Amino acid sequence: MSTDIAQPPLQVAKRLEKFKTTIFTQMSQLAIKHGAINLGQGFPNFDGPEFVKAAAIQAINDGKNQYARGYGVPDLNFAVAERFKKDSGLAVDPEKEVTVTSGCTEAIAATMLGLINPGDEVILFAPFYDSYEATLSMAGAKVKGITLRPPEFALPLDELKSAISKNTQAILLNTPHNPTGKMFTREELDVIASLCIENDVLVFSDEVYDKLSFEMDHISIASLPGMYERTVTMNSLGKTFSLTGWKIGWAIAPPHLTWGVRQAHSYLTFATSTPMQYAAATALRAPESYFEELKKDYKVKKGILVEGLQEAGFKVFPSSGTYFVIVDHTPFGQKDDVAFCEYLIKEVGVVAIPTSVFYLNPEEGKNLVRFTFCKDEDTLRAAVQRMKEKLKRLLKG
Repeated sequence: MSTDIAQPPLQVAKRLEKFKTTIFTQMSQLAIKHGAINLGQGFPNFDGPEFVKAAAIQAINDGKNQYARGYGVPDLNFAVAERFKKDSGLAVDPEKEVTVTSGCTEAIAATMLGLINPGDEVILFAPFYDSYEATLSMAGAKVKGITLRPPEFALPLDELKSAISKNTQAILLNTPHNPTGKMFTREELDVIASLCIENDVLVFSDEVYDKLSFEMDHISIASLPGMYERTVTMNSLGKTFSLTGWKIGWAIAPPHLTWGVRQAHSYLTFATSTPMQYAAATALRAPESYFEELKKDYKVKKGILVEGLQEAGFKVFPSSGTYFVIVDHTPFGQKDDVAFCEYLIKEVGVVAIPTSVFYLNPEEGKNLVRFTFCKDEDTLRAAVQRMKEKLKRLLKG
């Protein structure tokens, strides 16, 4: 039987036509093929804490295995509210203002789909986490981008003031910021807040890296005067507790915004893993020493990677938060970020992520690549050694 039968074309709705297989999937597949060390995708190669895993096992053994209440098991809603009060000073109603989701990515989707109408304008700060644009496309939003540029990735305040208008429905904020590691300063947040209040604009704030802030204290924009009533704050368990596969997230918002988030959530996933929610409640009540130790460990990892990248010949840009570092790859002579990352995997044996996928205009990211340091120290040292040995030869060549 002939195998030359024409395959039907791949089908996808127009709103998703421009979005290909995610760059994370592509790079991870190449990494496996070439036996490369994966410093691309942001998931730890070490496990989460034993006390949290034990709580999940206990919940399973206690029979907490059926559908949870749609917006979260009460214990987790209360734990989220308690944690948010400690971190931001804001007291929120766990029953009316906290919605548990299947990871922060679903919190983002539920927020967009529940609060944005087709044709609404939403401002994004590029580079941005790739699900933002795709989800906004699903919602039918008109996306307007403002680019944060190296070396500091500072917010261009005049551009923002020009971009925001009475047509703007929302600003999507991410601090600490993936992929740059930037943390928005109090001054920048104050400007965003005043513009939002003046123009009646909402803020959707992704704060999944709030516990990985190294150079300054994290500030939730919802805690600024006049902002709680117009902000949806989104977070998750995965980054802080190295349990990315559990997919436990949440959205915190005043009741009039929570209504839209919950309506969308009800028809996206309806409910989130029950035993993992009970374990997440245990995690969020961890002593402050856990969070201090986490930050200390990641500072060491960051130091290993940053020093190694500099020694290998990269221009390394400052990273104040997250577990990512952005570098300029141009000293090594590849035509763009994708070509460099492919070279890095095949010839050096290390994975990075090309950043052009994080921009509305890919040209703006063609000189930059992203590395992650959420790996154990031996893995980071091995990756650094490979780059120092093989890339330095390329520089000399």
